[in-house]
Amino acid sequence: MFAPLGALSAERLRELAEVAVVERAARGSDPLAAHKDAAHSVFLLHGEILLMYAGGGTLVVVGGMGDGRHPLNRRKAKIERSRAISDLELLTVNDEVLDILVTFDQVASGDATAASAMGQAVRTDARLASGIFSLSNLHHGVFAQLPAARIEQLLERFEQIAVKRGEVVIREGEEGDYYYVIEAGRCQVERMVGGVKVALAELRSGDAFGEEALASKARRNATVTMTTDGKLLRLGKKDFHELLGEPLLQRVGYAEALERVARGAVWLDVRYPSEYRYDRLPGAVNVPLNEVRNSFPVLEPSREYIVYCQSGRRSSAAAFLFAQRGFKASLLAGGLWAAGQGR
Repeated sequence: MFAPLGALSAERLRELAEVAVVERAARGSDPLAAHKDAAHSVFLLHGEILLMYAGGGTLVVVGGMGDGRHPLNRRKAKIERSRAISDLELLTVNDEVLDILVTFDQVASGDATAASAMGQAVRTDARLASGIFSLSNLHHGVFAQLPAARIEQLLERFEQIAVKRGEVVIREGEEGDYYYVIEAGRCQVERMVGGVKVALAELRSGDAFGEEALASKARRNATVTMTTDGKLLRLGKKDFHELLGEPLLQRVGYAEALERVARGAVWLDVRYPSEYRYDRLPGAVNVPLNEVRNSFPVLEPSREYIVYCQSGRRSSAAAFLFAQRGFKASLLAGGLWAAGQGR
């Protein structure tokens, strides 16, 4: 299966099928000529193609096998031209659309290589957030990095709302709009797995939820329903990014990141393993976004980490989660695309 398409859920693949385009190219043609500098990835479904690289060197790619599992036009070496050895069938997918689908799927459902659908749901941290955003903790830990005025603004902009038992606070698949802290009461976290509603956790006073959808600009990865009457504190998307998201996301350009790595920082690749194996940066450690919370006990808090993905979308969510736990983690600005490594 193609990477990273093979890691997508059936639902995401159906969405992708609606926007992907199948093209055919005749034997002897240069099928990639029309795709130079295009903002989409080209996969070889069927046939054989010869890739000729700038500066010399060639590669024969067979559809669905070996190098044929990866985009033809997303290789480190620049392709000067190509030639169809046989009649070809190609699949083109908009890069932005693909990255959004992969981000949502990875945040929502865990590693697709899990042994079962139930395993996907329960192998990750059951809560949607670490709970560190409870008001009693705002002046401690990682939030000590924020200026006092910023914390005061946070306290001022949190809006208190009353909620009733049975009320759905956030719904899986919807756009993220608020970040929540439970002031009083309890709620249940549920996720649809294989068409079955799975209860993941019960959240209580002091717990928080909803930051992943805001930090990664993905959709909600679960449904949260009140099991008692209660009170919530919520922070709007704009305030979240201004007062929490952006201050905790320390962006770094590719050149500076390389210098930091040379001084001992570690690359953290938060993409799927299939993407990581194909074009990871030298020395990078693979910590898929859905496994970030599981990595906290094994990563060294004293080390500096540079977090990256393709576009910066998944790595934004990961870097935010690391920052909450006090890790010194910087975000590779714009991801591999901006660094000229992923396109």
